[in-house]
Amino acid sequence: MDRQTLDFLNELIRIAALAGNSRGTIEKFLTSLRSQFVFDNVAVYLFDERTASLEIMYARAIGRARNAEADAAWGETFANQVFAQRKILKQDPRPDAPTNNRLDQAYMLGIPIGADGFRKGALVFVRFGGPIFTEDHVQIASAAADLLNVLFERAEWRDTTSELRELKRQMQLQEDFVSTISHELGTPRGFIKGYRTSLLRQDTHWDAETQKEFLTIIDEEADRLSLLIENVLESARLQSKTLPLRFQPVRLDAVMRDVVMRIRSRYKDLQVNMDAALAPPIQGDGVRIAQVFENLFTNALKYASGAPITISLSFNNEAVTVVFKDGGPGIPPESLPLIFERFFRARNEKTVTGSGLGLYICKQIIQAHRGKIWAESTPGEGATFYIQLPINPAN
Repeated sequence: MDRQTLDFLNELIRIAALAGNSRGTIEKFLTSLRSQFVFDNVAVYLFDERTASLEIMYARAIGRARNAEADAAWGETFANQVFAQRKILKQDPRPDAPTNNRLDQAYMLGIPIGADGFRKGALVFVRFGGPIFTEDHVQIASAAADLLNVLFERAEWRDTTSELRELKRQMQLQEDFVSTISHELGTPRGFIKGYRTSLLRQDTHWDAETQKEFLTIIDEEADRLSLLIENVLESARLQSKTLPLRFQPVRLDAVMRDVVMRIRSRYKDLQVNMDAALAPPIQGDGVRIAQVFENLFTNALKYASGAPITISLSFNNEAVTVVFKDGGPGIPPESLPLIFERFFRARNEKTVTGSGLGLYICKQIIQAHRGKIWAESTPGEGATFYIQLPINPAN
């Protein structure tokens, strides 16, 4: 192998060391081979465990076949032979192949992709009309296949590492959820049991006002317990896509006014500013959409207690947009991408009660309406939630 070829192989190694496994990287890598030997088509086949067969991963017509067979996968049968036999193969045109059409005169070179007995696929080069592939070409193509294998193994390692990180994160979220839900269930249960025991004591007489106070606390804690259980069950139904939705014409401005009226009746001192344009009806489940609005209010009351809340509505020909803004401390930048995930609770908010399901439920309901929900926040300037729902989800 001459000095020029060695320098070229070093350049391939450099490309492989710096590159990822995107289509653009692989294209650059393979087309650079053409400076060392001529080929018309190149194809990369990888073994797919789901289908137990070779699947085309990359195919490109580079040279003289581009006009006739641009971006076509060539040599599938040949690639399967290379993969099955685990060795380098060359194939010349059939002796009876027509000679008046260059595309019928296909010379093929196939290199297995893999190492240490692990087969990944095959790399196939095609020349139309010759000349034959030489041993120098075989060496260069073999080096390219080895480097492709390194690229793919590195990508698999990255994917596996990423999957493990995500699995670990999900497991941590679930552990946090179990801890949180145990506390959240235990607190109202403790209140209920404590006040019930106090009321049933034979050695103490409670006046009517105290009895009423105790019963009110028991009732509120029972409601809190019921809501928590319902949120857990509802999140499971949403995740499994089994939550029933009743679609009918819904006016979002009317739903918004009803929710604001209920919130104002519960929280007399809460400042709610509302700007709701008369919007066209959408196809949706009004009860579930109201639940989303109430969850956003609940979230704001937890994290931005006492801060004013502004809710507005606008629309165009395609969608209705609701903007929900609070004047609280805002959402930490590291938490913002995660707030709609199931069980997520900001680690610096241990004093705030909740299961980490409210915003997850909001997102699932909105997505079930083919809509979008997202949040923006600047620390110290509050949080803004956006809901966009299509007027006609079928479009």
